[in-house]
Amino acid sequence: MELEYITAGKIVNTHGIRGEVKILPQGVEPELLAEGYSLYIDGKAYDLTRGRVHKGCLLAKLDGIDDMDAALALKGKTAFLRRDEVPMADGEYFDEELVGLTARNAATGEELGKVADVMHYPAHDIYVVRGGRDEFLIPAVPEFIASIDLGTETMEIHMMEGLGAHED
Repeated sequence: MELEYITAGKIVNTHGIRGEVKILPQGVEPELLAEGYSLYIDGKAYDLTRGRVHKGCLLAKLDGIDDMDAALALKGKTAFLRRDEVPMADGEYFDEELVGLTARNAATGEELGKVADVMHYPAHDIYVVRGGRDEFLIPAVPEFIASIDLGTETMEIHMMEGLGAHED
């Protein structure tokens, strides 16, 4: 789905006394967040003036958040990125854009279900497709993914035997 905002993560705590916040990324890599994009919290834009990755989280200094009390007021809130501000290479998508797409067999046009989740593994991601005749675990590699079209909200899949969870 073409989204205006992408969930960047949840502010889980403060860090230090100078107004830094600790953000647990959700569906994006912390290194991407550290690049300095504006974060949107409760509809307000905050420029990231400093960010560093620490133990899978982003420790961020946001413009205008200058002490622990101001940082504490953001605890528990969700931070977003504007999708049009984050350049992505062709064929790269945020998890949030893929969840909800209708998955179809590229050869037959059969609807397989909807993308319910994106699981991350060291070798490659796995798309979980549910809601059809079976649950499918689809490797996110060109051999399996024929096309992704956010405009029509579809993902075309090259099906192979054994992709279904309950296939004999």
